[in-house]
Amino acid sequence: MNKQTIGFIGAGKVGTALATMLSKGSYPVIAVADTNRGAAENLAALVSDCQIFVDARKVADTAEYVFITTPDDFIAEVASSISWGSHHKVIHCSGAASIDILEPPKRSGAMVGSFHPCQAFASVEQAIENLPGSTFAIEAQTPLLEALKEMASSIRCEWIVLKPGDKALYHAAAVFVSNYAVALFKVATDLFQHFDISTPQATKVLLPLIQGNINNVKNIGLPHCLTGPISRGDAGTIQKHISALHEREPSLLKLYGELGLQTIPIALAKGTIDKKRGKMLQALLHTTTRDRSTDIHR
Repeated sequence: MNKQTIGFIGAGKVGTALATMLSKGSYPVIAVADTNRGAAENLAALVSDCQIFVDARKVADTAEYVFITTPDDFIAEVASSISWGSHHKVIHCSGAASIDILEPPKRSGAMVGSFHPCQAFASVEQAIENLPGSTFAIEAQTPLLEALKEMASSIRCEWIVLKPGDKALYHAAAVFVSNYAVALFKVATDLFQHFDISTPQATKVLLPLIQGNINNVKNIGLPHCLTGPISRGDAGTIQKHISALHEREPSLLKLYGELGLQTIPIALAKGTIDKKRGKMLQALLHTTTRDRSTDIHR
């Protein structure tokens, strides 16, 4: 068995993109198994000299580093179905799960780890394009920890190390900035439909705003990248937003208020509002959490 030979159990978007990048980073990806034969063939076509297996156990028989890149609900099942040895390094790529779901290989003497790319995998092609410059969250035993750091670096990625118990909170943070950002984008484009602007048109209007904010976060950083009415302490504008939402989209009032309340500490840290103004904005935004049908226009 060659040192640092790699195999994948699961050939979805994450597995295929990661296998492709590691292969380009001079790691020999030599085996793949997936219940979907077509998915396994697609992965194998993107790397050199990769065998396709129906039985996941054959991947463990062939490779030293075995990445379990199945959906999260199947990781523990796969891990417990294979006879592992002390030469194995078993790694999953779940964002929320810790390495404790790899207890069966660990009991057999294998080293275990987690290697999660903090990136959105909408498609294999987009993932391969987006992955360089991303960061992997790693949880692993030494010396596997060092090996995974080297893998991340080899594909032009950064890495952070997480402790046991950190993964779920780490993944929740990623969901806020990734999935919920998409949800907020939908909320915004839906509001545009009130004045007969289609979703594609609204997208065209709002994308430069998002891109500008990303640039500001990158180049200026928190808290100074914050703009908008809360940053200015503009209570009049916020009241107008609340009134408009109450009239036309009351279901969004609570969301607007909660996000506004999270924004006030950023404005305070930026120094563009003082504590007195911050408390006034808090009081105004707290009105969004109660029934305002009788006082919205007072």
